[in-house]
Amino acid sequence: MNLDLIRDIASAFCLLVGAFLALIAAIGIIRFDNLFSRMHAATKPQVLGLLLILMGIALRMEHWSDLGLLVLVAAFQLLTAPVAAHMLGRAVYRTGDKEPDERLVDEQLPD
Repeated sequence: MNLDLIRDIASAFCLLVGAFLALIAAIGIIRFDNLFSRMHAATKPQVLGLLLILMGIALRMEHWSDLGLLVLVAAFQLLTAPVAAHMLGRAVYRTGDKEPDERLVDEQLPD
């Protein structure tokens, strides 16, 4: 077994798992009923799927000098996706558009 075959197998595995996680995120965004569940589906599996796809691409790169661009894409994704989801959830919470749930106690609302 040579090194190129091992890199091919690892790259294919990362690409397939990353694509599967991105598909699961897309299905979750469509199927979930409330905003907070959709935010979870839009951030967690989507970010992990993108990172796995970037890792699969990095394994197949001929010149390692281009790795900086992949690291930059991963860093911006890790910084912006959670912040965007947090700001969306915060805006929905402040406007009062969230769905009522009797099981939860909201300690931030005044009595």
